[in-house]
Amino acid sequence: MITFSLQSGSNGNAIYVEAGDVRLLIDAGISGKMAQGRMRVHGRDIHDADALLISHNHIDHVRCAGVFQRKFKVPIFMTRKTHRAVPCDLGPLNDVHYFNAGDKLHFSDVTVHTIPTPHDAADGVGFVIEHDGKRLGVLTDLGHPFDALRSLLPTLDAAYLESNYDPHMLEAGPYPWYLQERIRSTGGHLSNGEAADLIWAARKNLRWVALAHLSEQNNDPEVAFDTHRHQLGRDFPLRLARRHDVSETMDV
Repeated sequence: MITFSLQSGSNGNAIYVEAGDVRLLIDAGISGKMAQGRMRVHGRDIHDADALLISHNHIDHVRCAGVFQRKFKVPIFMTRKTHRAVPCDLGPLNDVHYFNAGDKLHFSDVTVHTIPTPHDAADGVGFVIEHDGKRLGVLTDLGHPFDALRSLLPTLDAAYLESNYDPHMLEAGPYPWYLQERIRSTGGHLSNGEAADLIWAARKNLRWVALAHLSEQNNDPEVAFDTHRHQLGRDFPLRLARRHDVSETMDV
């Protein structure tokens, strides 16, 4: 399995996963032109994608789903509740497949497990892509470290895991109090420390973790890495899903 992040953060999200002959896109929060160019960086063509999986209805994950479907002919997979709650006009969609949160999706010999999350979306899910005995988690916009997440991580070989904010930066930053409270709430995002604790508990099984969905205002890559290294040590393989650029390729 090969994967890379096209972009990760509140300004737009998209991740590519290639498992055997199956090519998946997860989320469509960046423009079609940008996605196409970033796929080409690693020698991939977005027209070859077999499916676009939408995690939830927030704009930074779904805004360009219609473009991906019409321009690149990529079938869309999402829940009905997510589709109904999309806050923008996706335009005409001709190839949409609905699933229920918790379902398994099958693409040839690849199984995608959909994991319900407590994030404050209409019907949010994370994804676990399973192929040839390997399991990759794509786990952002999680709300809080819920029990099913704690149980899931030790079963994975690798993961994208949100490490959204540093508590001190959030408190001292420009966000109003109500928005700070939303981020810290059980429907918000994981802090660096919460993410590090989760990885620590699953560290014996994980080959690597890519820190994802870092806040631009309330986090910084070095701050996040320092927090994780303090908990995990410097030998644990951490990667970064970048906020403004395509990541390196990562093998599972």
